[in-house]
Amino acid sequence: MPQNDAMSLWESLSASAGHPGRGIWAPTSAVRLHDLLAGSTLEGRLEELRGRSALILARDQLAAALALTQIDGIARRLVLCPPDLDAQHIPYVMATAAVDAVVSDLEPADFAALGAERFIQCSSAVTPAAISRGKQRPTEWVLFTSGTSGTPKMVSHSLSSLAGAIEGGGSLGGAIVWSTFYDIRRYGGLQIFLRALLGGGSLVLSSTEEATADFLARAGSRAVTHMTGTPSHWRRALMSGAARRIAPHYVRLSGEIADQAILDNLRETYANARIAHAFASTEAGVGFEVEDGRAGIPANQFSHPLGGVELKIEDGSLRIRSARTAMCYIGNESTALVDADGYVDTGDILELKSGRYYFIGRRGGIINVGGLKVHPEEVEAVINRHPRVQMSLVKSRKNPVTGAVVVAEIVLKSAPAPGDPTVENAGVKSEILEDCQRALAAHKVPAAIRIVPYLDVTPSGKVARPNA
Repeated sequence: MPQNDAMSLWESLSASAGHPGRGIWAPTSAVRLHDLLAGSTLEGRLEELRGRSALILARDQLAAALALTQIDGIARRLVLCPPDLDAQHIPYVMATAAVDAVVSDLEPADFAALGAERFIQCSSAVTPAAISRGKQRPTEWVLFTSGTSGTPKMVSHSLSSLAGAIEGGGSLGGAIVWSTFYDIRRYGGLQIFLRALLGGGSLVLSSTEEATADFLARAGSRAVTHMTGTPSHWRRALMSGAARRIAPHYVRLSGEIADQAILDNLRETYANARIAHAFASTEAGVGFEVEDGRAGIPANQFSHPLGGVELKIEDGSLRIRSARTAMCYIGNESTALVDADGYVDTGDILELKSGRYYFIGRRGGIINVGGLKVHPEEVEAVINRHPRVQMSLVKSRKNPVTGAVVVAEIVLKSAPAPGDPTVENAGVKSEILEDCQRALAAHKVPAAIRIVPYLDVTPSGKVARPNA
């Protein structure tokens, strides 16, 4: 853990939280980190979690954030439950992760039938407490992978693997204020939570119950300097009319393919910011970051590893090897997380063009058009270049001849110009089809385009794809 070799998150926080301005701000509550060091949100029952496997299951994101800060270094294992986990899966999670303590802001009666040996109430309110943490121990962090449906899939990390891409910065004195569209109970959001705490900064939390414009206004009021989210998050921000309520020094995209259109739109909006796109996954950890303003990855990053991260392409798929990789799957330890050489197969397909590798889609997301492969993301990248398009979704539609054809749904940046909207929209559709015909093979060109008012986004911030 670069510049942060403390055994626990609490020890690192204790070394850098002295600045009175540092804090974590949620929509309706806030905590000064200085106060947290002299208090507790666990009703003084931290010692009961020593050596246990603790499930953090809270409605309130801030309560969950504060709980894991206190529990790391005390519990043997902490299981960080995402906010959208189906309640029917909780017994499976508890059994698989050998949970013997539940930390929650729900009522104890809600867990009476689950058989946990301990139930510890948590909240976002810090109460003064004499804290004696005693001997610290390495805690195993269990996270849920994104993009899975059905039975949850969990992986094991250490604080060291989670913080492998983070440089310490306790001397920053609260000057950096992070924010993210992600929830901190997912890998992407947890990365930003750790960057704020370990890097000496503060954090503004988002909320799914808060309109994008309201969140941006609140982030702006806290003078956010560093902001992250998926490309879909950022497209929604640009559509909200409130994107200029923040003036960040650093903007990062991850979780989805960052095409040139969204990078250019963000550069236009935040002319003085560093615009970066990064790759990370719960299994592989943080892979790389690109800051040259261009989509894709410079090919020389594959021959010159940065930060101890090695990249390679095998069978068209990106593979990553580093100390940031998760240790194993929980409950399915016989399933190999890495290959024989220690690489994680991400399942993301890349293509080399003019000295750069470009993401063209996921291995499992291919549309088969008469035996010919189409990656939806490749078509979306072309559609999104149109100046009137804010975001798009390409998917398949059944066809009696080819089995499937490509169709697209698009969200426009603004309402049509004065006149007949039907005529205006027809013109946009025609222009998009011409762009696709020039840039793509015939079987990849959408057979139909539909203009829609919005596209659904998953809880992890990615555009919702059929069967994803």
